[in-house]
Amino acid sequence: MKVTTTRFGELEVKKQDVFHLNEGLMGFESLKDFFIVDPGDQTLILWLQSVADSAVAFPVIEPKIFNPDYQLKLLPQEMKSLELTDLAHSTVFCILTIPRLVTEMSANLKAPIIINNQTKKGRQIVLQDSKLDIRLKIYNDLKKFIVNYTSNDTPPPGPKDEAPTVISPSDSKAP
Repeated sequence: MKVTTTRFGELEVKKQDVFHLNEGLMGFESLKDFFIVDPGDQTLILWLQSVADSAVAFPVIEPKIFNPDYQLKLLPQEMKSLELTDLAHSTVFCILTIPRLVTEMSANLKAPIIINNQTKKGRQIVLQDSKLDIRLKIYNDLKKFIVNYTSNDTPPPGPKDEAPTVISPSDSKAP
């Protein structure tokens, strides 16, 4: 199917790349179907794009990229709601906040989005771990992995960025 987005233009989206968040996202409960866009800019930041609303897209990242020790501890009922028996069959994303000053970029580790790679069902779950931050500054940790330039750097010589593409949630960008 073709989906027109305000951020990436028209994208071809395969049905198997769309996943369903039964409860939507906090603050966006009416939006249920999403897909992941790799903007082709050689960073590790992906975009969670709504199918129903072309203007709604959230920058996301896999927490294992900047925090290798990040571990989910889901309650049995949360595992059941995701139809998961093993977290190895899931992909986890954290929503990013990227202000004008990119060095203040932060990730919400407290309420990740978990997607069952087999059923394409997902949920945003507020984890019970009080040590998890909702605004963890990640710029310095992330910068060492970013291949492309940031807003504070000059572009390297060479080919232009690739066009945005839709990817399956299970296609990891982790190095």
